[in-house]
Amino acid sequence: MKTRTIAIYGMLIALALLLSYVEAQLPAFFAVPGVKLGLTNIVVVCALYMLGKGAAIGVNLLRVLLVGLMFGNGMSLAYSAAGALLSGLTMIVLQKKFHTVTVSVAGGLMHNIGQILVAMLVLETTRIAWYLAVLWFSGMAAGTVIGLIGFELVRRLGPVVRQWKEGAPL
Repeated sequence: MKTRTIAIYGMLIALALLLSYVEAQLPAFFAVPGVKLGLTNIVVVCALYMLGKGAAIGVNLLRVLLVGLMFGNGMSLAYSAAGALLSGLTMIVLQKKFHTVTVSVAGGLMHNIGQILVAMLVLETTRIAWYLAVLWFSGMAAGTVIGLIGFELVRRLGPVVRQWKEGAPL
């Protein structure tokens, strides 16, 4: 792996950690547990569209692990990992055929499904599946915002990042 590639991954992971911290400082929307903007998903969407699926997977996994170790606990790591896994795989599958916004919305929805599945396993009940309706709406709204931001960043920064990765000076 080239030094430049490692540097790009490091910057993306650092940005994801920063956005995770910023999001943790924001008050919960409508006092509804589990509803978040998903700011770190901007970094994953950008990595996917600018650098490919390997970068998106690597950044997403390292982000989940580091955020879990720094700001969370074992349970938050399990919830986050399940959401990130389903979200990441969904976005990778959809990336080639759909717009950034659609991919982001689908990723947000799958993230919520992953978290509810873990909650159902932990609590040993399916009764909380109704909560998907709340998370579904918030996931669509947040996914749209994140997708629009990601689209604009990829449009503006994508060519520069790809050239820099290949060795061109900034």
